[in-house]
Amino acid sequence: MRVRTRPYGEVDLDERQRISLPWGLLGFEDLRDWAILDAAQPPFYWLQSLERPEVAFVLVDPFSFRPDYDPGADPAELAVLELAGAEERLVFAIVTVPAERGRMSANLQGPLLINRRTRVGRQVVSNDPRWGVRHVIADELAAHRASTC
Repeated sequence: MRVRTRPYGEVDLDERQRISLPWGLLGFEDLRDWAILDAAQPPFYWLQSLERPEVAFVLVDPFSFRPDYDPGADPAELAVLELAGAEERLVFAIVTVPAERGRMSANLQGPLLINRRTRVGRQVVSNDPRWGVRHVIADELAAHRASTC
């Protein structure tokens, strides 16, 4: 399938990259058809709307800088994803990249959880008070390195 993307222009999309977000994202509830694309630099990815090519978000695996991360979502929100276990889920945080060379931050309060098997996902709201909407990724990495030395 050939699609138009914000970061790469037109690309061939493998069906395995396609995901469904039946509840949309906060602020983008009407967009339900998405794809996850590899970014040029790991551990980042692109979440690309297949309905509106101009809408795309940078994602990061929160475990890459917070190994202790737990989404802390309401069990009712998770139930609709029909996850058999933690190994069946993918977890991403949406990244904010400031326009003026500021420091990138990740929203750990509103993670995106995806069932690997069904490729259905949902953005959830964490009940864990440790997680906010702006965790500066560089600071989190530095704190993690300091705690493991």
